[in-house]
Amino acid sequence: MKKRNHYLFTSESVTEGHPDKVCDQISDAVLDAILEKDPNAHVACETTVTTGYVSVMGEITADCYVDIPKIARDVIIDIGYNSHEASFDGNTCAVVTSIDEQSPDIAMGVNRSNEVQNGLSDSEIDLIGAGDQGMMFGYACDETEELMPLPISLAHKMAKKLTQVRKDGTVPYLQPDGKTQVTVEYDENGAPVRIDTVVVSTQHAASATLEQIRADVIQYVILPTLPEAMVDGDLKIFVNPTGRFVVGGPQGDSGLTGRKIIVDTYGGYSRHGGGAFSGKDPTKVDRSGAYMARYIAKNIVAAGLAKKCEVQIAYAIGVAHPVSVFVDTFGTGNRNDFLIAEAVKHVFDLRPAAIIRDLDLRRPIYRQLAAYGHMGRTDLNVRWEKTDKTEALNAWLR
Repeated sequence: MKKRNHYLFTSESVTEGHPDKVCDQISDAVLDAILEKDPNAHVACETTVTTGYVSVMGEITADCYVDIPKIARDVIIDIGYNSHEASFDGNTCAVVTSIDEQSPDIAMGVNRSNEVQNGLSDSEIDLIGAGDQGMMFGYACDETEELMPLPISLAHKMAKKLTQVRKDGTVPYLQPDGKTQVTVEYDENGAPVRIDTVVVSTQHAASATLEQIRADVIQYVILPTLPEAMVDGDLKIFVNPTGRFVVGGPQGDSGLTGRKIIVDTYGGYSRHGGGAFSGKDPTKVDRSGAYMARYIAKNIVAAGLAKKCEVQIAYAIGVAHPVSVFVDTFGTGNRNDFLIAEAVKHVFDLRPAAIIRDLDLRRPIYRQLAAYGHMGRTDLNVRWEKTDKTEALNAWLR
C-alpha cells in the first residue's frame, strides 16, 4: 500500500511490432540505407501502415538510389510479420512510395547558415544551419545505472524481453505487437522504493488461453525484468486485461512515424519539445539537438553536479547557433543552474555541424534506435550516452 507523502509515476514502452514502431523502423531503415551511400543526404521520411498496406513518403535529396519497397518489406519480415496468422505479411502487403526533393527554401538555410550568408562567419563549422526551428529537451537522473528514470527503463527492458521470448521460441505462440507499462512508487525525497503495478498486453495466436499467456508472461517476462528488492506482495500485475489480443499490428491499428515520442525519450518523466526523431537526417535538430541535450544532461549528472537534470536547447531555422540554452537541476544541483548552463556553453559546441561531428551522426545507426528508446541505450555504441565531458564541466566550474 502506498505510504503517505509517497507518489506513483508510470511509463510505457511498446515492442518493435507495434504499428507505430513498424513505421519508425521503416523510416529509419530508409535513412540508414541512404546514409550508407551518401552521408550528406537530406532525408525526411515518413511511413504509415494499415491492413495490408504500407505508404512511404517524404522529402529526400541524395546522390544515390535505394530500393525503398524492398527495405520496407525486409523490416516488416524481420520484425515477425511474415504470415496471415500474424495479421500482417511483409511478403504480400502493398508498398507505395511518394518521395520529393527537400524544399529549396529549407535547403538554402541548412546548406549555408544565416551566419555564413550574412558574412558573420566563414567557419566550416558554422556552415550548416538548423534544419528547423524548435526546442529540444534532454534529461538524466541517478535512478538507474544508465542515468534514466526507472519507470521507462523497466518498461523498455520488459518490452525487449517480450520480443526476446517470442523470437527465441520460449513462448512460441506470441505475435509481434505488444505494450508494457510500469508504475513505480517514490518516497517523499523522490527516490524509487518499489514497483506498484505492471501492465503487459501482447498479441498472441488464437490457440493460446488467457491463463497460459498470463502464467508465461509473468514467469518469463515480468519477474525476470523487475529488481527483486523492489517487488513485494502488493505488486499488481495485469496481463492482457481485455482478455484477448489476436488481431494486432497494422491490421489491428494503423501506424504512423513519430507517434511514440514519449516512448522514444523519457516516458513522460521529462518535458518534450514535440519533434519526432525517426526518418530524419541529423541536420534536423529535432533529432540531433535532442541527442545533444541528453548527452549534456547525462554528463552533468555523471559529473556529480546534480542528482537529476533537464536541459533545453532552442534553434531558429537556418541559424547555426542556438537561440537559448537552459539547465534545470530541480534543486538537486551543487552549483547554481545558471553557472552550470554557462559551463555547458563553454564545454559543448551546440552548432548543428559540431553536434553531427561530435556525436558521429552521419553513420547508419538509426534503425537500431527506432524501438526500445533512443535514450539510455548503453547496449548500443552511441556517442550521446558517453560520459566523457564530466572532467571538463567540473574544471570550468572550478
